[in-house]
Amino acid sequence: MTASNTESPARHPDSTPEERCARYRRDYQLPTTVDPTSRRILLPIGGLIGAVTMPSELGRHVLAGLRVRMLTGPVLEHPHAQRWTFLTGPGHTPTETVNTDLLRLRTSVAHPGDNVVLPSPDDEHLGLWHWIRSPETRSDLPPQSAVISTTSAMSTSGNLTHRRALDLHARPGV
Repeated sequence: MTASNTESPARHPDSTPEERCARYRRDYQLPTTVDPTSRRILLPIGGLIGAVTMPSELGRHVLAGLRVRMLTGPVLEHPHAQRWTFLTGPGHTPTETVNTDLLRLRTSVAHPGDNVVLPSPDDEHLGLWHWIRSPETRSDLPPQSAVISTTSAMSTSGNLTHRRALDLHARPGV
């Protein structure tokens, strides 16, 4: 991945969603807009940009797996929902089998036309959305297939499989 001299969006003192949106467009070539009603910064999915969303616990493992493969890219967190979203390069519609496996992991692939909310200064201040790993450049986006395959691989690793088994045994009546 290429390094960037630009400052992380989370550390930049912009004060409005419009200023942050302009920064995403200018510094990272992300085609963002500000929704006039919600005042959220939206990144449309499609073309050269995809996204994969998953539970934060699985996301931590996936990010570690992508680091090993030197394929890390931007990752954001929605703490209240305990979800991480990996921004990716262009993707494809997963096969029914892959989609079923991802759904079992509470993971989804964004479809063209969907929007991902990117952190605004207000969102970060309120703890609604924030960057786990900020974008560096648009070329920083890993292939969507790499994120999906790493998700599958990390979900079958000993830690998550063992924890899921413990969770099942810990629940009464299961």
